[in-house]
Formats: sequence, structure tokens, C-alpha cells
Amino acid sequence: MTLSPDSNTLDGQLGYLGLRLTMGVNILVHGAGRIFGSGAADFATTTAGQFSNTPLPAGLVHAFLLIVSFAELVLGMLLTLGLLSRWALMLGSLLIGALVFGTALRADWNTVGVQMVYAIIYYVLLLNRSDNRFSLDALNFARNARRSRESIL
Repeated sequence: MTLSPDSNTLDGQLGYLGLRLTMGVNILVHGAGRIFGSGAADFATTTAGQFSNTPLPAGLVHAFLLIVSFAELVLGMLLTLGLLSRWALMLGSLLIGALVFGTALRADWNTVGVQMVYAIIYYVLLLNRSDNRFSLDALNFARNARRSRESIL
């Protein structure tokens, strides 16, 4: 079996789709599970207690944890759909960076290790965003390019 020159490109695009969908669903379910499960407030209250021995103010921790669930829900939807991908990936990277910071203050190194894997996945997705062919971003780009060509004619 010989591979066509385009097969590597398609393989990269399909691989990107698989990783983007997997990450998107993962983050989406994180947020949805917290919001529609026990509730974002319960998650924030329960988790905030883990930060009692850190220098972070309790009110700030609780407010941040309330926001995390909704941010994960929105970012997960955007990643799953491939919509506003650059922004979703960058905001996801910033979110995971903030989580690493708080988790490191707690000296929970096992969780920091898992969070670093998320950071690497965000990096890989952002670095290879040109392979984001099967997405709403690509569909919108193609539609806008077609409209531009039609307006020139």
C-alpha cells in the first residue's frame, strides 16, 4: 500500500480532530458534571476547604471555584465544536495554569502532574491549530472566503 502525499495531511487533521474532541468532551463533562450534578456552589464549598492551609483568601478561592465549573462548560463546548479554537485553547491554558498554581500551593503533586498533562495537550492543540480542518472554525473560514470571492466577482 502506498500513501498519497495528502494522506499525511489528512492523518494530521484526523488526529487533531480526535485530540480536540477528546479534550473538549473531557472539559465539557468536568463543568457539566459539577453544575448539573451536585451544583457549582457545592463543588466550590467542598473544594475550597482543601485550600485552608494556603495563603489564598478563602473568599477568592470560593469565587474562583464557582467560576471554574462554568468556564469548563463553555470552554469544553467550544473545543468540542471547534469554535473560536484559538481563544478556547488559550483560555483553557490560562485556566489550567491557575489550577496548577493553586494545587501547587496545596503541595498536591500528583494532581499537579495530571494538570501538567492537560497543559501539554493545550500546547499541542494550539501549536497544531492549522490541522483544525474538521471544525466550525474551518467551516466559517470557508464560508467567509467564498463570500469574499463572490463579492469580488
